[in-house]
Amino acid sequence: MHDHHHGPGGPRPGTGVPPGRDLLPCRGRPDSVVSVDERITVFLLDDHEVVRRGLRDLLEADGIEVIGEAATAEEAVGRIHALDPDVAVLDVRLPDGDGVAVCREVRSRDPRTACLMLTSFADDEALFNAIMAGAAGYVLKQIRGSDLVDAIRKVASGQSLLDSAVTARVLERLRQGPAVDERLAHLTEQEMRVLELMAEGLTNRAIGERLHLAEKTVKNYVTSVLAKMGMSRRTEAAVYAARHQPNRPT
Repeated sequence: MHDHHHGPGGPRPGTGVPPGRDLLPCRGRPDSVVSVDERITVFLLDDHEVVRRGLRDLLEADGIEVIGEAATAEEAVGRIHALDPDVAVLDVRLPDGDGVAVCREVRSRDPRTACLMLTSFADDEALFNAIMAGAAGYVLKQIRGSDLVDAIRKVASGQSLLDSAVTARVLERLRQGPAVDERLAHLTEQEMRVLELMAEGLTNRAIGERLHLAEKTVKNYVTSVLAKMGMSRRTEAAVYAARHQPNRPT
């Protein structure tokens, strides 16, 4: 368990419970527990410095320790693994990937870290992917500061923020099987976005402008998409996507 600082000694008034004994079970941490008085540690992943700074100020004002932060998915995975925070607050959409993939990697490396997904808008597909990646919760950036603090404290103690209605939707989705064609199933969220724009006939430069990516980065995504789909020509992949993606007119 993390080497955090505890509050002053002595039993809590009216409980007779000595310090360090007022404990909550923690989901995903079978060999340990999180103390009520223990300082929660958090890692922040968001590509906007202003957002990270605001979150850091908000959390630290409430006694939560921000032990690290990152602006890219690539940077985040290694740092989270090294720092071992109680909670990783992950932006869903990132310039070099997505927070869901980071969550999946973090949970596979160290399931003791709870992942709380942060996003600008409600998205059922991203929510489904986040749950399947092992996220403990999913909140909108428009959330009130006090509610975000409460959410972080809940997932740090092992609780899930996912309500029964959400869970039911996920189970139904699993029973129905994959809604995406097998050739598209292995694409990341960002690769799928690139493919959708390819299907609209956009050039690499235009796709880059739409997704705020460098043209070279888009070219790399296109290469990856073609490789995963087992295709050699861009137009072939674009036509296939237009015909097989769900919710797209054929």
